[in-house]
Parts: sequence; structure tokens; C-alpha cells
Amino acid sequence: MKISTSVIVAALVSGAGAAHSSDEKYVTCGSTVKLAHVESGGKHFLMSDERTLQSGSGQQLVTAAVSTDSHNALWQIRENDGAPACDLGKPIKCGDVIRLTHINTNNNLHTHGIKSPLSKQHEVTGFGNGQGEGDSGDDWRVMCSSGEEYWLREEEVSFRSSATSRYLGSASNAKFTEQNCGRGCPILNHLEVFGRQQNDQHTKWKTDIGVYLYK
Repeated sequence: MKISTSVIVAALVSGAGAAHSSDEKYVTCGSTVKLAHVESGGKHFLMSDERTLQSGSGQQLVTAAVSTDSHNALWQIRENDGAPACDLGKPIKCGDVIRLTHINTNNNLHTHGIKSPLSKQHEVTGFGNGQGEGDSGDDWRVMCSSGEEYWLREEEVSFRSSATSRYLGSASNAKFTEQNCGRGCPILNHLEVFGRQQNDQHTKWKTDIGVYLYK
């Protein structure tokens, strides 16, 4: 299911700062969320757009950035590659394998063994056919920190790639500057997003505002 961007943005505006009831404390299949990177202060969001990497795989660019542009920071939570469509509104269990599909481009958060441009870890990109379908490099296991059975909203979590066993990461000191990106860099001050071998402070994310589906 693909929700229109205009509907999502309207819901974000109307629901910003709203409290949620105790039975709506979980992240669910089909929900569309913004993911904030914890180590960089929780103000850098996982983002993408139609631009592509100018090195490595040349796939769709994924960064973490401080931005009010909700359109590029929205990701829909879906079933893993090759699985039947998930039950909309069903809570995601800790340990479940999911895909994160970028709402604007309809490509999936992806990783592989090609080196990232700044830190030389693994690239993280947007990948697919523009219809939400890619390959097993799009699968991420939800690693919770709460000890709960299900993924809690605003809980710190990590995402481990099923294909590479690397963790989705970023770092406040892995920043694109004019020195490493060039004059007029279109992603100036964005943070690199990478696949990291260790699960540590650089690999913690939490859901921010979003459109959460419940039964």
C-alpha cells in the first residue's frame, strides 16, 4: 500500500505533538515514519531523494540531515522482500525483518558491500524499480533496546541488514563539507549514512512523528 504524500504531510501537521493512547504505543506494519539518528542529537533524519551517488554504486542517495522537508524523510514500514503483504496495523515484533520504503521515490532502504564515500564502511542507498520492489539487500531486522516483545514508538532501535549483517548507521563527524564534497555541494552538512559492523551509539535510531496505522 502506498499512501499519498499530501495525505501524510497533512496528517503530520495535524498530529504533531499529539499524545498517543496506551494501546497505540507500538510501531506497526504500513505506518509511515520519520527516523531520527540518536548520536547526532536526534535532529538528523534519515532522508533520500532522486539524486544519486557520484561514486561507488551510483544508486539513489541516502543521508541524514536536519530539515523541515518532511517529504524526503518519510519511510513506510513494509514486509520483507518476497514475503506476502503484511497485515496493516499489526505491531512489529522485535526481531522482525522489514523493508523501509521511501515515500517520495518508492525505492527501498538498501545496503551492500560497496564502500561508502566518506567513512569507507558499507554504502546505504535507495534501491528498487520505483514500485517498492528490490532485492534481499533491502531487508532489515529490527533490534530493540526496551526488552519488550514489540517495537515501541520513540524507542531507540537498531536495524541489522539481513544481507550483510551490518547495522544502519550515521555519525556526527561523518559530514559532507566543501572539502570532501566540492564547492556548491548539494548535500552540504548532511551526514553520511552507512552500514556499520558494530552495533553501538552510531547505529541507534528512533521514530519521530509519523502516520501510524492501528486496527
